[in-house]
Amino acid sequence: MITYDDFKKLELVVAEVLEVERVEGSEKLLKLKVNIGKEERQIIAGIGKEYEPEFMVGKKIVVIANLEPRQLMGLESQGMLLAADNEGKPVFLMPEKDAPAGSPVK
Repeated sequence: MITYDDFKKLELVVAEVLEVERVEGSEKLLKLKVNIGKEERQIIAGIGKEYEPEFMVGKKIVVIANLEPRQLMGLESQGMLLAADNEGKPVFLMPEKDAPAGSPVK
């Protein structure tokens, strides 16, 4: 269990996927360039077995924008894409209706 104050520390925002490419040497990692409203970020996500890069471009997704950057296969990931687990397969979360990039998720 975490406190409400801990939860409030998470900056969950809508991001628009601008570009996607496979990470060389990995079957499951994709490198996404996303717009989070105030800036563009690079996110490395382990969804490449379920999603083709061209399918992701233009989609609105939900990301954690204030996560400390992390190195994955020599690439910096500047956030985290949120996805549900459907029997071991990722299903990324999308707003039901259009929301501008950078919109806070509450």
